[in-house]
Amino acid sequence: MQSLPTPRGTLTPDRSLADLTWLRVGGPADWLFQPADEQDLAQFLGALDPGIPVFPMGVGSNLIVRDGGLRAVVIRLGRGFNSIEIQGDRVIAGAAALDAHVARRAAEAGLDLTFLRTIPGTIGGAVRMNAGCYGSYVKDHLVEIRLLTRTGEALTLPAAALDLAYRQSHLPEGAVIVQAVFRASHGDPAALDHKMQDQIAKRDASQPTRDRSAGSTFRNPVGHSSTGRADDSHELKAWKVIDDAGMRGARLGGAQMSPMHSNFLINTGGATAADLENLGEEVRKKVFQDSGIRLEWEIMRVGEPAAK
Repeated sequence: MQSLPTPRGTLTPDRSLADLTWLRVGGPADWLFQPADEQDLAQFLGALDPGIPVFPMGVGSNLIVRDGGLRAVVIRLGRGFNSIEIQGDRVIAGAAALDAHVARRAAEAGLDLTFLRTIPGTIGGAVRMNAGCYGSYVKDHLVEIRLLTRTGEALTLPAAALDLAYRQSHLPEGAVIVQAVFRASHGDPAALDHKMQDQIAKRDASQPTRDRSAGSTFRNPVGHSSTGRADDSHELKAWKVIDDAGMRGARLGGAQMSPMHSNFLINTGGATAADLENLGEEVRKKVFQDSGIRLEWEIMRVGEPAAK
């Protein structure tokens, strides 16, 4: 295996990624790098052979790592990147800060980022995916981000430079987001807390939150403008077209489309990454046959299949 720069953080070869994803599947990364801080990460990237791919990874809440693993240096940010600061109407969050923690800290300060409360994952992933729910998206609140390029250069980019749209952004190849700045409107802390508790109750009543899933499997197929906003009056729901195709509860090996919410792909126990991805592809096929709609994956799938 190729030698890599020696960082201050933790660099682990041939590290299984299964236990780092919510679906608990996947093979090893060639290397897993957990940098000590931003300077450590910048120096490592600057010294790393340009031919070696890097893959920034959050808490694996929206990810399938294929069974053959990932031929890359997986970068997983930790404690040196999870700070949350309040400055006036701005919330400055490290990329490793959990979305739910940012929502709660903001609410305590009387700032409304409550839409983040029920979004699984970290701020870095939320920015990359322009995450959103309840009619609010990252795009509506993001001011700017700080990132390190593949060569270790630090850049601050305004939100407009990211071309945020429905579940997508445009970032430099190999870039690692390290911080995001949000602007939020003011609200009563008690009222904001009540709003979040109501959101959690609604989520738990309609989604399989106790199962191993990665959140919504497919993007809603139509009804979204280029701004990333959903027009709920015209929006087609992925779960509805999956139901119409008769795929609610469908199984393949240890993978299942949740009987509770048919746009949630779950590991019922013992599923492989191939089980999960192949079931998803079967759902896409059935939906297209039934309605002519091509569902697009919302879950990111990376790596190589297992060797045969």
